[in-house]
Amino acid sequence: MSVQQDIRRLTAPDIRARKNGDPIVMLTSYHAHTARLVDKYCDVILVGDSLGMVMHGLETTIPVTLDMMILQGHAVMRGSKQALVVVDMPFGSYEQSREQAFASCARVLKETTCGAVKLEGGVRMAETIRFLAERGVPVMAHVGLTPQAINTIGSFKAQGRDEADWGRIEEDAKAVAEAGAFSVVIEAVAEPLARKITGQIAIPTIGIGASPACDGQVLVLEDMLGLSPRVPKFVKRYGDLGPGIEAAIRGYAEEVRSRAFPGPDHVYGMRKK
Repeated sequence: MSVQQDIRRLTAPDIRARKNGDPIVMLTSYHAHTARLVDKYCDVILVGDSLGMVMHGLETTIPVTLDMMILQGHAVMRGSKQALVVVDMPFGSYEQSREQAFASCARVLKETTCGAVKLEGGVRMAETIRFLAERGVPVMAHVGLTPQAINTIGSFKAQGRDEADWGRIEEDAKAVAEAGAFSVVIEAVAEPLARKITGQIAIPTIGIGASPACDGQVLVLEDMLGLSPRVPKFVKRYGDLGPGIEAAIRGYAEEVRSRAFPGPDHVYGMRKK
């Protein structure tokens, strides 16, 4: 008789308990096949609204819709088994009211079966985060550079590089922690500020262009694989897959044009009588 050991998927409380513990490893994924690879090594998979730029060639994340996030959330859940899957709430799906936020988040949780959602904003979103957390929605917060506010801030620039700006970002981080977020992404802030915030709040901080002192780190998968043509300063390339993929496509095209492909091993003959 065979014994099958079930793999338990990590939950938001599991990640919350990692404060000051083993670093949390997090990457984005938008597809079942990349999720299958990421799942082997990561604690958290983020279905980021960065898919608008990575998959669809958009200039910002603003045009991304709830339906787009749910579709890719489905795919990532099918491809993963053990990581906590967090789905980004896109611009316009949660800011209008707490009730709108709950309806949108409930739809994401129901339709994708993911384990948590992520939304941007600090003090201004604290009451919404509290409302969601009290109603069973695990929320990962996001402070510092918030890409959905690009039309307000004007560019994707680092935050908190002048100490005079620290207070606002510290207040944002404290507000989401006190409101019930189980963790918070700190994006593109000055390293000393990210380090300070990590020591100040009781929930795990996940850095992206922040500090090695954060409780975890996240990158966009395509950025760290060398598939994105332009990347921010904080990205380290752990692979350079772009040239390899281009070489494979070039080889395929050349063989098709020369009729070298398909060869005898790639076609079907008649059955022997």
